[in-house]
Amino acid sequence: MAKGTAEKIRKKAIGLMCGLLIVGFGAAAMSLVHWQIINGEELSAKAMEQSLRSTGLPAMRGTIYDATGTKVLAQSASVWTVVLEPHYLAEDDNLRRKVANGLSEILGLDAAELYERTGEVGSYYDVIARKVETEVRDRITQFMNDNKIGNGIRLIADYKRYYPYGTVASNILGFTGDDSQGLEGLELYYEEELSGSAGRLIAAKNAFGTDMPFEYEQIVEAENGYNLVLTIDETVQSVLEKYLKEGIEKFWIKNGAVAVMMDVDTGGILGLATYPYYDPNDPFTILDQNLLEQVESVPEGDERIEVKREAMSVQWRNKAVSDLYYPGSVYKMCVGSMGIEEGLITEDSQYTCTGGEKLQGVKDPIHCWNHDGHGTTTFREGLCNSCNPWFMHIGRELGPDLFCRYREAFGLADKTGIDLPGEGRSILHSVDNMGEVELVVEAFGQNFSITPIQMITASAAVANGGYLVRPHVVDRIVDEDGNIVKSADCSYRRQVISEDTSATICDILRQNVASGTARGGYVSGYRICGKTGTSEKVDKHNEDLLEDPNAKMTYIASYCGFAPAEDPRYALLVFFDEPDASSNGGYTAGNAIAGPIFSAIMQELLPYLGVEVMYDEDEYNEHRDTAAPNVVGMTIREAVAAIREAGLEYDIEGNGDDEEGWDEYKITEQIPEGGATVPQEGKVVMFTTGYNVNEVMVEVPDFFQMDLINASYEAHINDLQITVNGNRDGDTRVMMQGIPAGEKVKKGTVITLTFASNLSTDTSVTIAE
Repeated sequence: MAKGTAEKIRKKAIGLMCGLLIVGFGAAAMSLVHWQIINGEELSAKAMEQSLRSTGLPAMRGTIYDATGTKVLAQSASVWTVVLEPHYLAEDDNLRRKVANGLSEILGLDAAELYERTGEVGSYYDVIARKVETEVRDRITQFMNDNKIGNGIRLIADYKRYYPYGTVASNILGFTGDDSQGLEGLELYYEEELSGSAGRLIAAKNAFGTDMPFEYEQIVEAENGYNLVLTIDETVQSVLEKYLKEGIEKFWIKNGAVAVMMDVDTGGILGLATYPYYDPNDPFTILDQNLLEQVESVPEGDERIEVKREAMSVQWRNKAVSDLYYPGSVYKMCVGSMGIEEGLITEDSQYTCTGGEKLQGVKDPIHCWNHDGHGTTTFREGLCNSCNPWFMHIGRELGPDLFCRYREAFGLADKTGIDLPGEGRSILHSVDNMGEVELVVEAFGQNFSITPIQMITASAAVANGGYLVRPHVVDRIVDEDGNIVKSADCSYRRQVISEDTSATICDILRQNVASGTARGGYVSGYRICGKTGTSEKVDKHNEDLLEDPNAKMTYIASYCGFAPAEDPRYALLVFFDEPDASSNGGYTAGNAIAGPIFSAIMQELLPYLGVEVMYDEDEYNEHRDTAAPNVVGMTIREAVAAIREAGLEYDIEGNGDDEEGWDEYKITEQIPEGGATVPQEGKVVMFTTGYNVNEVMVEVPDFFQMDLINASYEAHINDLQITVNGNRDGDTRVMMQGIPAGEKVKKGTVITLTFASNLSTDTSVTIAE
């Protein structure tokens, strides 16, 4: 009995033990599944993280070149990160103090703080300075060599962004932040292409979690970014910025300006200048004096910080891409194209302008700029007159549906897709909300808003045979070896008007520059097509009236055109936002303000771009300039013969005034220089030894607002010469002069004067409430 009981107990014990083993092993197995399979990857990562330290190694950001492929607009250069390795310094107090004192002097850091940081046993990586220039790096290296410091200080290569041309193209290029990430402009838009792929510095940690020596490190090399080759030509860009700045100062512009030049066949932007601008090497410094005064007028504190932030945003913003404006009469080139394309009008169609008309829903009559009316004119005359009622008539003939379809076809309803950030979206009346008033007012360019880049793109379609292009500023993306990774899409988006319609409008716009209301953009020797615009900022005026019942209307003065007329290649849009008529002599019109700037830009750039001069008979006989012969180094007698052969007069300053010395004395200097422009029948002033510098220097007078006769007389009595740009009709006045008033120059200096009239061809419309 006892034996049987013992056996039962033994079996139960064995069974219990087996059960416990099964449960135990099962639990262990489940635990293994949980930790090894379910959470295995996470735990491995944590283990790796505890045993390794990974530090990013920056890639070299791609270089940005101008259209020539030779001028660097933005590049990254080597700088250095200074790293302490305290583990190698911690046990030697003298060495710690030497390192702390030496680096504090070189880097401008606190020596006591550096001393504390050198004492961290087990640390091999402590960053104390970033973006250190090579000159400073060399001083640190010399310090290490002089003090025989092998370990304890490390210098790790990094990169810093530089913009060699300073403010040039700043609103296109943008800038980068401290982490080399693009923050504005192309740097932001092409961040992925420019930035490349960062490398890694992987270092081991020991069981105590401290860094192990550099022998245990592994480097994964960075992949440098791609380079950009732009359509922007640095020479074109600089010329646009030069004349834009001159216009800003001459006409007291309050709210900035834009100048954009486009290749009408490809959509490539050769230059895009905006004002205000900034220096991308120092983007947080405000350069515009008006913006700076706004900031400094606010007391120190949070409010000033906010005002400064807004001011910086204004100077960074690309006004040509982001800002909206009423295009004004410039838009008439598009509306005229619509009417001709649909067969609703021809260039010989007639309409009678009575000076204005009253429409229901409009507070006052809608006037033509010529309140007396133009009478019965052809469409060709109507466009050259910039007659508002003529275009109201075209709008009615088109009707809302057709008008809006063409508006969309010209690319005004959508963003252009230009490769720059922050493109604005137009504000238009929809076809459903377009009554008669909205239709006829939009038809002459008022009461709707588009971006400047949309307007020049539409004008390119008028110029190039009717094709809508894709505006872009990057021509191609290339790798380090120059291989093309991607090229710009230069295909046409669609055909908007026929080539015949395009040719007709171009011919009318050519006549408009020669003898119409766009004479301010005339350039001697070139066939220019052009249209002015004087947009009234009605919305802003209404806001101003709420604060000041006597507030005056503000304007945008613009000019848009292309050349050469016989085969348009380059379009140019110039506009100035809010000229101050009370300070600039009463000028607000596009023809007077934007026209001369347009003319001056085209006069300088068309020869550079390879467009040949083609004088007509009148220009050749009356206004053609010539080139001064180079007579430096010749005897006076030889020089006189060369100048006479060129059909020019001469003066002699210095020895040799008497003909007996003509074979003895040689020409040491001449004004104008050899090859420089001199008016027909003008003169060359020759200088020999012995002339008195003070006696040959003259002060340039202020020619502003003079007519041609008075400007010629003023130049003559001051021993100066002028060459004339722009239209020379009797009602035109000097709007710009090539050399500023008050500057001292030598006798015989040639000054380019640009003439235009103050003709305003736009009108505002007030909708009745």
